[in-house]
Amino acid sequence: MWRLYKMKKKRNEIKLKKRFFKRNGGLLLQQQLSSSEHNIQHTKLFTSQELEKATDQFNESRILGKGGQGMVYKGMLTDGRITAIKKCNIVDEGNLEQFINEIIILSHINHRNVVKLVGCCLETEIPLLVYEFIPNGTLSQYLHEESEEFPLTWDMRLRIAKEVAGALSYLHSAASLPIYHRDIKSTNILLDDKYRAKVADFGTSRSVTIEQTHLTTIVYGTFGYLDPEYFQTSQFTEKSDVYSFGVVLAELLTGEKPVSLVRIQQNRSLATYFTLSMEEGFLFDILDARVKKEGDIQEIMVVAELAKRCLELNGKRRPTMREVTKELEGVRKTFNGQENYEKV
Repeated sequence: MWRLYKMKKKRNEIKLKKRFFKRNGGLLLQQQLSSSEHNIQHTKLFTSQELEKATDQFNESRILGKGGQGMVYKGMLTDGRITAIKKCNIVDEGNLEQFINEIIILSHINHRNVVKLVGCCLETEIPLLVYEFIPNGTLSQYLHEESEEFPLTWDMRLRIAKEVAGALSYLHSAASLPIYHRDIKSTNILLDDKYRAKVADFGTSRSVTIEQTHLTTIVYGTFGYLDPEYFQTSQFTEKSDVYSFGVVLAELLTGEKPVSLVRIQQNRSLATYFTLSMEEGFLFDILDARVKKEGDIQEIMVVAELAKRCLELNGKRRPTMREVTKELEGVRKTFNGQENYEKV
């Protein structure tokens, strides 16, 4: 009787896991995996037991953060790797595609400045995504929750800007299919143990083919970073990511939040505030104190002009991310070269 009971219990558990796997998009994922256009070999399907063990049964002490899409826990796999395990909100039909989409998108990407997806687990009631662990929080924390212990220097800001621009340039033009992130913001830029930038959170991203028009019925993004042209037309292009990156550049230069109720109403958006300050010649009045103290004036002006071009209301006038990357990479080289020439 005891053996029969144990067998029945095990069968029920297997059935339940299969039901969760199906409900959480396992069949859709398998379909994507078997598709010839998707080559996803490094995404591991974890069992629920593996991830329970890794997080000490999802102990509250392991929580790294909470977001709109779910809770993130710190976990240690059996091979000793430290990971960030995202326990998503209950997946319904409305956001099932978004959940699977993040797995598919990240499985295509191999770039040092993009957070790596280790694997996922679909056999639990709430689906789980497993990422590499990025230990030093978000860029937003260092910009807006000022820390005397580790302030962001001008050199670090410039390097982070280059790294994020390089990652976006790769996504737009070097990945197997162009990928639009659609939610670039300082809270989605993580910093690793050497304070290198890692672009994260690809839940709303899209890989596109050239013939696609990128029209969407729902406008995705975060207020303060959202491309006004995309908001008006519902047509997302690579230049919409460029606009969001322009806001991040303005944050790096000014230390200001993307939206602030402290500023007067017409300047609550950092994009508007920054652009108007540039046009009226007040840039140095709004710069972050550390940027003013440490930054070379010529370097600051080049980066500020670049941010202004990224924030153009007309998307066609914005540079591509490849052009942005080249300009940022040339900043330090150009002025170092000038200094060496002057010394000679």
